Amino acid sequence: MRDHHDVIVIGGAAAGLSAALVLGRSRRSVLVVDAGEPRNAPADGVHNYLGREGTSPAELGRVGREEVAAYGVEVTAGRIVATSATDGDGTDPVGFSVTFDSGAVVTARRLVVASGAVDVLPEVPGLAEQWGRGVVHCPFCHGWEIRDQRIGVLVTTPNGAHHALMFRALSDDVTAFVTDPTLVDDTAMAGLRARGIQVVHESVAAVESVGDRLAGVTLASGEFVALDALAAASTAEARVDPLAGIGLEATDSVVGGHRFGSALPVDGAGQTTVRGVYAAGNVTAPMATVIASAAAGTAVGAAVHGDLVQAELAAAVEAAARQSTR
Repeated sequence: MRDHHDVIVIGGAAAGLSAALVLGRSRRSVLVVDAGEPRNAPADGVHNYLGREGTSPAELGRVGREEVAAYGVEVTAGRIVATSATDGDGTDPVGFSVTFDSGAVVTARRLVVASGAVDVLPEVPGLAEQWGRGVVHCPFCHGWEIRDQRIGVLVTTPNGAHHALMFRALSDDVTAFVTDPTLVDDTAMAGLRARGIQVVHESVAAVESVGDRLAGVTLASGEFVALDALAAASTAEARVDPLAGIGLEATDSVVGGHRFGSALPVDGAGQTTVRGVYAAGNVTAPMATVIASAAAGTAVGAAVHGDLVQAELAAAVEAAARQSTR
């Protein structure tokens, strides 16, 4: 691993590798640091990714690493634990250093943050064990696979009624478990009933499995409800702890007064509030699908290359000006 690169990409999933691919093809020296913890690791396959429909997350990552390596991009396993600003490399006033959990320190002219997000799950016993399999969150990512089955929807946010309606488009047998009556107003309740969704006003005490398959849920009363799938919303928290050294932190994502998680703010080009640091993927957009994260990474890779081109132009103009005055 070299000590200095044009760009260090933090995160080796769809967004990070897509950024690295653009940068590698632009003949930039790029280091991708991958902690090996993709958000979608529990899923059997990636969906709605044209040309790669149903590919497992692990396989998509393997193919992506091979593709970027063909353009000279270096991918290394590791975890970034700290970042800091530097004085640049002499031709560029912007620069950064990153520290690995091994203690190694590597520098770069630019950073791309593609570290993703962590799903904080509802605290229901047995739910985490089924996450990404029997327990799903996205009707677009998992809906086809559970069509026409017995689907439960755990309503834990004000968006829960809409969530139930989305899954109702996939099955005639949908049950909404409303944990708090204030989460569903009279209009939303009428809509659920009009669509034939059974509403249970009782909290779920446990998610039950038989072997590795979801069997259903046990309610607080002790009643068991058989299900084939359960939809539940997570709170997606951006992975940004190592960025504190350069003054970056996530902000709360709030919709209708309810906090859905956190994200790293970026502008239209994917640049953060720190000059020279860009970000893409779930770290900036928790609801983005894999293909959307890849597209964002592609756009950020192009923006970073353009940024470096301008820095090199400024350095060349300054050098030419100095030469002309001699």
